Amino acid sequence: MPKINLFTKIVLILVAMLLPIMGLYLISNRTSTGVLRSELDRSNTNRLVFFQNQIDTNISTMALWTNLLIHDPDIAELRDTFDNPGPSLPLDMITLINRIQRKLSIQENSSNWQNSLYIYSPALGRVVSSNDVRTYDDAELKKRMKRGWQVKEESDGRLLFSLFTATPYGSFDHPQDANLIIEVRFDSRNIAQMLDEFKSDGRRDPFFYKKGVGAIFSSDPNRAVAGELIRKLEAEGTMDVSNQTVRLGGKPYLVNSQWSATTGWHLIDYIPLSDVVGPIVETNRMFYAAVGSLLLMGCVLAYVLYAQVQAPLKQLVGSFLKLKLEDYSVRLKPKGTNEFSFVFMRFNSMVEQIQELFEKVYLERIHVREARLKQLQSQINPHFFYNCFSFISSMAKMQNYPAVVAMAENLSSYYRYTTRQERDFVPLSEELDFVGSYLEIHKLRRNRLEVRIDLPSRLRRIEIPPLVVQPLVENAIVHGIEKKDGEGMIALTVSERDGELRIVVDDNGKGMDEKAREELLRRLGSAMDETTGCGLWNVNQRLQLRFGESAGLNVEASPLGGLRVTLRWRPKTSNPAEARAYA
Repeated sequence: MPKINLFTKIVLILVAMLLPIMGLYLISNRTSTGVLRSELDRSNTNRLVFFQNQIDTNISTMALWTNLLIHDPDIAELRDTFDNPGPSLPLDMITLINRIQRKLSIQENSSNWQNSLYIYSPALGRVVSSNDVRTYDDAELKKRMKRGWQVKEESDGRLLFSLFTATPYGSFDHPQDANLIIEVRFDSRNIAQMLDEFKSDGRRDPFFYKKGVGAIFSSDPNRAVAGELIRKLEAEGTMDVSNQTVRLGGKPYLVNSQWSATTGWHLIDYIPLSDVVGPIVETNRMFYAAVGSLLLMGCVLAYVLYAQVQAPLKQLVGSFLKLKLEDYSVRLKPKGTNEFSFVFMRFNSMVEQIQELFEKVYLERIHVREARLKQLQSQINPHFFYNCFSFISSMAKMQNYPAVVAMAENLSSYYRYTTRQERDFVPLSEELDFVGSYLEIHKLRRNRLEVRIDLPSRLRRIEIPPLVVQPLVENAIVHGIEKKDGEGMIALTVSERDGELRIVVDDNGKGMDEKAREELLRRLGSAMDETTGCGLWNVNQRLQLRFGESAGLNVEASPLGGLRVTLRWRPKTSNPAEARAYA
């Protein structure tokens, strides 16, 4: 499972803290919005009911006028007149009509609405209004007489409301039997004026609507929205729903409706929902902006803590891990002047001191290894010289002076080479010349020894540690050829493959079985004891000290019938002389 850094942890904590707050706010906001919507619906309903009552009151009041006027004495006197005076009215009738006109005027002015009262006298054949007396069309009147409020659309678009009362009351369905007919009229401008006062806050646009009759709007209506609203309410059959939300043109509207039992009209009020919840939406936006700002500031704070604390700690821990893996070149770059800069500088100082200490220890180890090499070189076959001197002594006694001279020259070359221990590396050609002198000495002592050396010219200048090939040849002679009868043969081959140099020494001597070879290889890789041969072990150790663990000796069966010893190593390019020779 991946580790979570400090920055992620702080951000997660901030989110975990803000989520409950946002959840509580959303619940509270939803509850508040619901309460506000409920209260707004109740308030709008109350307003509509109050306004509707005002309209109904005015209409009901005017509806009572007809019944009140019938019982007025002067109007009753007119009702009881049955004689038609003809084209001219008598003086007493004119006086009566004047009194009636004054009463009609007073009655009309008792209301804030503009209205008109008309008294039709079938006996006189005249209609009396507050400012006129004229004849009327009896057929047209009888045609218009119906129970309840009648609505008629005028040529200018106004709606004219009228209400009739007849006496006797039973003559309403038979106008020809009526003694007197009273009509009260008003038009929709009165309602429009009240609608203008009702929408004084500027956000509302109420109107009246009755199916099959039409609509009454304020003086400045939005007829397009109102028309679309009417069509949608009619289509959905929700005209009688008091409170509802209707979407018009993709925009939600809060719609309130009230039906009047007096007139049979619907009072409809609508307002864009955005106007109602706009402050709440703005508050929500401010809250979310505040939460976003808080989260952003928290992330910035988390990043600062991460960059100033965790990141330097991670660098410090990573540097200690590299130091544990012996990478002493690691350094930290101080930034700023905070506490971590001081720690980084102290860390760099500590690593420099450790690196210097290890370099000193490493140099001391190199010096110790060099001294050990010198010691190993000096331990190679000191008894060989005793055998050579014994040969010279024997040949001198036998007066075989050429053999003495040859032995002395080869021994001189051999001794001169082995005593030149001031050099750490020698050319391969010199090492093989030294091996040749050594083999010539053995050929003087043993005539049945055949030697074959294969050294490519391109490898003659390769530099190797001195005295690493001669012990292999000596081992082949002493432990292989001299323990077997017959002719002896030694083949020495130098080759290079894939950057690795090999010197192979084959002999046709006694050889070793597989178990013995495995045991020899085990001893070469272990510490030297009294059972381990000195020569091969020294060569193996020297190669590994010089060229690493991959260098050393390998032992296997030889195609010549004896033993094959392979010397292998990879030249180090850091050695300039060896690199030039190899090139």
